[in-house]
Amino acid sequence: MMFVLVIIAFLFTLWAQFRVKGTFNKWAKVESSSGMTGYDAARRMLDANGLHDVPIEPVRGSLSDHYDPIHRVVRLSEPVYYERSISAISVACHEVGHAIQHKERYPMLTLRHRMFPVVNFASGVAPFMLMAGLIFNYFNLIGLGIIFFSAAVAFQLVTLPVEFNASNRARQIMVQQGFIHNEEGRGVAKVLNAAALTYVAAALYSLLELLRLVTLFLGNRD
Repeated sequence: MMFVLVIIAFLFTLWAQFRVKGTFNKWAKVESSSGMTGYDAARRMLDANGLHDVPIEPVRGSLSDHYDPIHRVVRLSEPVYYERSISAISVACHEVGHAIQHKERYPMLTLRHRMFPVVNFASGVAPFMLMAGLIFNYFNLIGLGIIFFSAAVAFQLVTLPVEFNASNRARQIMVQQGFIHNEEGRGVAKVLNAAALTYVAAALYSLLELLRLVTLFLGNRD
């Protein structure tokens, strides 16, 4: 049953990724009434929150948008940076939401930053420990691999409130600053909700996979 749930969660993850691309492409065809590009919206939102020193850079790729907390820079994919669509300004403002979190030292973002070095190491080592433990039938190594994998799962769970909070900040400021009007709010919500769903799906899949590994580990020890 646990294996079936993991497969369902994996399929849910694929569907969420398909949906976010489809939703982005749909609203990328709808030009915002404000006429702002993703860059314009991001720049105005940053300046309105006293982040005049945070630059915005275009990057290649699709949906490669992110905020870099180390270099304090917002990076927007070229379709978001240059276009004047609902999708473009929604994604741009969401990434600025992370910059505002950083400025205000949002607790969950701070926790995620502190977890990252450990999780980066643990997530790289865990698969090899699990594989070696299964090959050599060494349960202690499997248990250690599960502990390391659980760190990656915890990181994904901490990421959820960070992403939802950034989206909420984006929506509020977009309305307050007049970036969107009337029915455009529905498009913004669809774009941001679809993106958030990918994080939910990934966290659910990882959590169920962790539970499956723990169940197998305990069952084999018994």
